[in-house]
Amino acid sequence: MDIPANNPLTREGIALGRKLFYDPILSADSSQSCASCHRQNWAFVDSSLRFSIGITGELGVRNAMPLFNLGWQDNFFWDGGAADLESQVLGPITNPLEMNEELSNVLLKLNRHPEYPALFRVAFALPDTAKVTIPLMMRAVAQFERTIISGDSRYDRWRRGQEQLNEQELRGLALFENPQKGDCNHCHVTGSTFSDFAFRNNGLNGAGQGDQGRYRITLLDSDRGKFKTPSLRNIELTAPYMHDGRFQTLEEVLEFYNSGVQDSPTLDPNLKHAAAGRMSAQDKADIVAFLKTLTDPSLLSNPDFSPPQ
Repeated sequence: MDIPANNPLTREGIALGRKLFYDPILSADSSQSCASCHRQNWAFVDSSLRFSIGITGELGVRNAMPLFNLGWQDNFFWDGGAADLESQVLGPITNPLEMNEELSNVLLKLNRHPEYPALFRVAFALPDTAKVTIPLMMRAVAQFERTIISGDSRYDRWRRGQEQLNEQELRGLALFENPQKGDCNHCHVTGSTFSDFAFRNNGLNGAGQGDQGRYRITLLDSDRGKFKTPSLRNIELTAPYMHDGRFQTLEEVLEFYNSGVQDSPTLDPNLKHAAAGRMSAQDKADIVAFLKTLTDPSLLSNPDFSPPQ
C-alpha cells in the first residue's frame, strides 16, 4: 500500500477518521454521514439501491462504489475525478445530490464541537491553539478508509492452502481466466485486488450515448464512455452492478458480456474482439459460483470498521 508521506497511519488519526466517517455532522442538515451510503453490512455500498438518496431527497446519478482496499487504488470515483484518497473525501460532502454542505460550514461545526478540536490536535500533534482545517479532516477520513481491508474470502483461504474449492468453483476460475470464454482477468486481475483499476469502456452504451464517464474529467474523446474498473471482491454483496446500477444479478452481468456489449470507437479492445455467445449457460453458472468465493464475511462484522462507541 502506497501511504502518502504527509499522512502516515496512526492509531489516533484512524480513530478520528472513523468517528468522522460515521458522524452526520459533515452533511448540511446533520442527517447523513459517509456511512449512510457506504454500509458495512453491505460491503460498504448503499444496500441494494441503484442510486443513493441525498439529504434533499434527490437521487444520485451513479451507483455507490464499495470502500474497501482503497489503499491500493488511485483516481477515485467512477470517472477518476479525485486524484487521491484524501481529495476523494470532499466529493460527497459538497455534492448537492449527496451531503450538500459548504466546507466553510464544516469548519465552523468541527471547531465549535466539544470533542473534535482536541481530537485533531492529538491525532496530528498540533499545538493547543490549533484549529481544525479541511486538509486535516481529509487526511483523517482517508486514514480510516485505508484500514478497511478485505482479504479473507474462501478464495484467499484456498490460495493459502486452508480450504478447498469445489469442482464447479474451480471450473469457474478456469473459465474466468480462459481467453476464449470469460476472459475476465484482463481487467479483473486474478489473485489480488481483482481489478487493474484502469478506465475502460465496457460497451454498456453505443457511441455518444449515456453517461460519458472519464471524458467529463479529461475532455479527451479517447475517454468517452470509460469508467473505473471495480474490484470483484465481495461482488456477491454489492449489487446492483455497473456505474448506473442497471443489472441486479451476476447472471445478468455475464449475459451482458456474452451477448449485449455495444460497439463504439472507445470500446475496450478485449471486448471488441470477444466472440458473442462464447459462454454456455453452464459456463456462466460456473463463473458465478467462482465469483461467490470472493465474498469476505469478516469485512461485514469486523468491529474495527464499525461505528465507534
